[in-house]
Order: sequence, then C-alpha cells, then structure tokens
Amino acid sequence: MNPLQALLPLTPSTIEWIGTGAAVLTTGSFIPQAWLIFRTRQVEGISVGMYSAFTAGVALWLAYGVAKGSWPITIANAITLTLASAILVMRLRFR
Repeated sequence: MNPLQALLPLTPSTIEWIGTGAAVLTTGSFIPQAWLIFRTRQVEGISVGMYSAFTAGVALWLAYGVAKGSWPITIANAITLTLASAILVMRLRFR
C-alpha cells in the first residue's frame, strides 16, 4: 500500500477521477497561452529550448499512456502535445 492510500483510502474509481481532474486542469492551462499567442503574435517570452524539451517530454508521456492503456494520460497528453506543438510552431514562425 502506498503512503497516500494509508492516509486516505481511495477506490480505483476515485483514483481515476483524480487523474482525470489533474489531466483536465494541466492540459487546459495551455489553452490561454496558445490563444494569446495566436491572437497577438507576440512570442518574445516563449523559450524555444523549453518548449522543444517540453513537447518531446509530452510525446513520451503520450507513448507511456498508450502503452499503459491509461485513457486520462493518453487523452490529456494528446491534447497537450497538440497545444504545446502549436505554441512551439507559432514561436518559430512569429519571431
């Protein structure tokens, strides 16, 4: 039993809801940034190195989610990969 389970017993369904909530919040957090860049074309504060590494990491998380058969991980990272890639492309295009 992991330490969290010892403190707060959680059902598998509750654990999936926690993962889904985390996925919605972290994935959704990229929408305002992508929209702002799309509208303003201002990308000066966006680091190419950071977004390149982040996008590669999200691609690996997506592969991990697919391999594990975890829908919250897979769907969240597919959407995040799309948004992060869009931000990276806009950063490279709108310099």
